[in-house]
Amino acid sequence: MSTSTSTRPSNALDRFFRISERGSTIGTEIRGGLVTFVTMAYIVILNPLILSTPDVNGDTLPQAAVAASTALTAGVMTILFGVITRLPFAFAAGLGINAFLAFTVVGQVSWPEAMALVVINGLIIVLLAATGLRKLIFDAVPVQLKLAITVGIGLFIAFIGFVNSGFVTATGVGSPPVDLGEGGSIASLATLVFVVTLLLGGILIALKVKGAILFALIAGTLLAAVLNLIWPFGLDFGFQAGIVSLPDLSLIGAIDFGFDLGKVGVVALIMFVFTLVFSNFFDAMGTMTGLAKEADLADAKGDFPRIKSALIVEGVGAVVGGATSSSSSTVFIESGSGIGEGARTGFANVVTGVLFLLAMFITPITSLVPGAVAAAALVLVGAMMLSQIRHIDFGDFRVLLPVFLTATVMPLTYSIANGIGAGFVAWVVVNAFSGKAKTIHPLLWVVAAGFVLYFARGPIESLFA
Repeated sequence: MSTSTSTRPSNALDRFFRISERGSTIGTEIRGGLVTFVTMAYIVILNPLILSTPDVNGDTLPQAAVAASTALTAGVMTILFGVITRLPFAFAAGLGINAFLAFTVVGQVSWPEAMALVVINGLIIVLLAATGLRKLIFDAVPVQLKLAITVGIGLFIAFIGFVNSGFVTATGVGSPPVDLGEGGSIASLATLVFVVTLLLGGILIALKVKGAILFALIAGTLLAAVLNLIWPFGLDFGFQAGIVSLPDLSLIGAIDFGFDLGKVGVVALIMFVFTLVFSNFFDAMGTMTGLAKEADLADAKGDFPRIKSALIVEGVGAVVGGATSSSSSTVFIESGSGIGEGARTGFANVVTGVLFLLAMFITPITSLVPGAVAAAALVLVGAMMLSQIRHIDFGDFRVLLPVFLTATVMPLTYSIANGIGAGFVAWVVVNAFSGKAKTIHPLLWVVAAGFVLYFARGPIESLFA
């Protein structure tokens, strides 16, 4: 609670960011911005590893360049958001969207084309936000489905981590289709490193250590290096690259709107954009609403200061993220760590953003992190996203079935789009034929119809061909 003295602006910086007015101080904002950066810094390491998947042409994105563009975009967008909205919500490449690009989209298009789709997605979001439609649509979707999408993405990300680490492997037979490790046991050092890193990260998070995931990544990398020296198991840490270097910004502008319709159909492209918009749309709005409540800046409806500007800038983050080939840049839930330290204004964002810009010069460290260590971070993030399930009431099967399908279809089919689609179609059909048709918002009918076309895109494309 602020006194009359604490609420009196002491200088222009204070007045601009409304620091004293919100009961904070410049020192508190600096500390909050620093804590947010430490908590989020893992994305500079993790994003390049996720986006390293070969595309339809067999091409990959260079990790050092992705790390540099990830840090650059996070820095620029975090500062921009803080200055325009005066809110302490930091930005970085969104987990979930980058996984969708890596494990679904680039199976049919090239990386430059995938990033062009991210730009298109961002432009659509900016248009929706500027016209007020974004908030209208957000309010139309049942909260249970919004939460189910977050839960499903968490399970999907975790499953990717399990597979990439070798903790879960394909058997090559019909039943069981997957197994634990090699022959039902953990038999490789890489998988052992994954397990140790995962458990260490879990301990640090449980102890509420700031930057727990980052520290787990560092500890896991050191463990892997020691084990590799004693019992070599094929790791190449690339120490010759050094730690500090000029950032590789070669991916800026490396996008291609000339989609090869011989490799991917028009319907598939439309549904890719639709899924990107949908994921970006709800994840960001839900995160911002939650952070605003945590900072005590939201009203009873969940609205917060400069909400329209916040939604527009978030859309710009997708455009910038696509243009730099770092995936859509969106608000990060880890900003809550800085808010927990007392950050209440956009000045904390300026501090976080400057640190991200400095991080561009140490991006060679991304080559030091083994895949098994990064996989543990994915599982930790997935587990934290799963926590949202506690807000869903499963007493009504009209809710239970759509939520269940959303959360399970995503990891089991390796597709965020499939999970969202299954959930929305199930919600409309089950509620419509169980006496609740009048409760379904007209926009949900449109969304469900779009997903029916998405699921039938193969026969439809064959028909038009």
